[in-house]
Amino acid sequence: MFTLKARMAETLSLFATRLYRAPLGGREPDGLRQDLAEACDMLEQEDAAGRRWCRDNGYKGYTSYASLNDLPTRISAFGDLKRQLDKHAASFAQEVGFDLAGGKLKLDSLWVNVLPPGGVHTGHIHPHSVISGTYYVTLPDGASALKLEDPRLAMMMAAPTRLPEASQDLQPFVFLTPQIGEVILWESWLRHEVVLNRAKSKRVSISFNYAWV
Repeated sequence: MFTLKARMAETLSLFATRLYRAPLGGREPDGLRQDLAEACDMLEQEDAAGRRWCRDNGYKGYTSYASLNDLPTRISAFGDLKRQLDKHAASFAQEVGFDLAGGKLKLDSLWVNVLPPGGVHTGHIHPHSVISGTYYVTLPDGASALKLEDPRLAMMMAAPTRLPEASQDLQPFVFLTPQIGEVILWESWLRHEVVLNRAKSKRVSISFNYAWV
């Protein structure tokens, strides 16, 4: 007589969303961060086109996103940053199992973000890229968190809310507190935002995208 063996119930975790965090690294990361802080301050003061774009689009703060597309060649500190970011992007691509099929990852945009007290950056994704991320230059006490949204949220329909004590990977939103000098990477389809800056001074970061070419 054939008897089925009893099996224990199991729960699998499928379709994981990966997030990469690491210190920038390199020979003198603190010195580079200081150089970048000074460069960001200079750009905020001198980039009239960027300030005009922010004013015309109701962006509280400053970003070079729409005005400067050559920072790694324009200012040497950004070139040094790019060389470190290339290494992190390659590590992350390996961790998420990208098959580049003979292609490569290319940094195709990099821009400065200066968020003053009371500033926010509403939820968005980064189309036309495969890896996006941010390097954190200046983070005063109380600076904005990075808010990440479960990409399945729109399809949950009648699902109940999650318990406050549910594990982080089950929550619909995750709030990360970045560290100064840290690089955070994610796949570009992951919706994210910067919540209200409650600090008394500016939050300065450098964001970027990698394309598959």
